[in-house]
Amino acid sequence: MRKVRIAGVPEHFNLPWQMAIEEGSFEDRGIDLQWTDVPEGTGKMCQLLENRETDLAIILTEGIIKSIVAGNPVKIVQGYIDTPLLWGIHVGANSKYQSLSDLRNTKTAISRFGSGSHLMAYVNAQKQGWDSDALQFEVIDNIEGAVKALTEGTADYFMWEHFMTKPLVDKGSFRRLGDCPTPWPCFVIAATDDFIKKNPGTLQHILQAINAYTVEFKEIPSIDRTLANRYGQQLVDIQKWLSLTQWSQEQISSEVIDTVQHTLIDLKLIEKTLPATKILK
Repeated sequence: MRKVRIAGVPEHFNLPWQMAIEEGSFEDRGIDLQWTDVPEGTGKMCQLLENRETDLAIILTEGIIKSIVAGNPVKIVQGYIDTPLLWGIHVGANSKYQSLSDLRNTKTAISRFGSGSHLMAYVNAQKQGWDSDALQFEVIDNIEGAVKALTEGTADYFMWEHFMTKPLVDKGSFRRLGDCPTPWPCFVIAATDDFIKKNPGTLQHILQAINAYTVEFKEIPSIDRTLANRYGQQLVDIQKWLSLTQWSQEQISSEVIDTVQHTLIDLKLIEKTLPATKILK
């Protein structure tokens, strides 16, 4: 049995992986796939990949591209979610801010630098016509840290996935002022160069196994109820999320790579671009 380490956020997007592990799909192929939840998100997973503390990660497209351009020895081996991520823009329940325009020149909570919450703050600033050089950040590690920061006023707003954050909106911890979708497919599967080189057959088996789940995932009987129960979501919210979400079984295109890199260049988040062949396996 070959041991493989994989990391991902503990969110509804990754239920196909949990199901495949629980049902022995990887074991049937001689793979002991060891999953690690990383609630801190993409910035932390980039660090795990760079330190070779994980072999694979299910990770935000823009975050891993930025990390690869900066020298992280990793490649994108396949797309995972083929649709945008809907980032909710949240303030504390008692915040004085009432609209997105009120948030200009305020401080945003981010899980860590290089994370999706960090990079999307720039994308949102560009969309709103703000000066991105004026953005201010408070590192809060995870969503619990964001609740604390927005409640205590050490940060003013927080961007996180709309549906996973909605229970906090429903119970009154946050108010959502708007949404900012990613301008590209949101999640990819990334692997270290070392793992790709040494384990090409194992990698192929892993992708075959997960693709068999994702291609039919939305057709699983009562999958909406399973998701709602497992992730503490209202059924109507999960049903809406499912309607907006499409899994991929293919490699992402070089055009997507170029679009992300050009956006990151425009936002001064990277200083150069790489050929897509240096980012994709």
